[in-house]
Amino acid sequence: MAKRKKSETSGMLADIIVKGMQEKLGLDIVKLNLSGIPNSITDYFVICHGASRSQVDAIADSVQAEVKKAVGGLPSHKEGFENCEWILLDYFDVVVHIFQTETRGFYQLEKLWADAPREEVKVIN
Repeated sequence: MAKRKKSETSGMLADIIVKGMQEKLGLDIVKLNLSGIPNSITDYFVICHGASRSQVDAIADSVQAEVKKAVGGLPSHKEGFENCEWILLDYFDVVVHIFQTETRGFYQLEKLWADAPREEVKVIN
């Protein structure tokens, strides 16, 4: 029962993160549900990319603002703001990956977790 409740909370956090990405028109937003994968490091990966360094930075700022507004939380760890090629925000149960287009194509993070249920999210205009 506790695992299910934790998964529901993680899912709500992932949805808040998606909203932050949508606010700045993050591209190809994907939620990977890792909660059913043995030994996974988190419940969700939420991944998107931006077309430029400034858009990637703006998406990351928007995600942090949305999470702080909704639940008062800050990421436990963040990195990648120096060059904005790949920004990572770690909220324990949800890990956020925001790439520049070329970097996302190079690392193909979704393929590493291909066995995870995948939800593609549309951008809201």
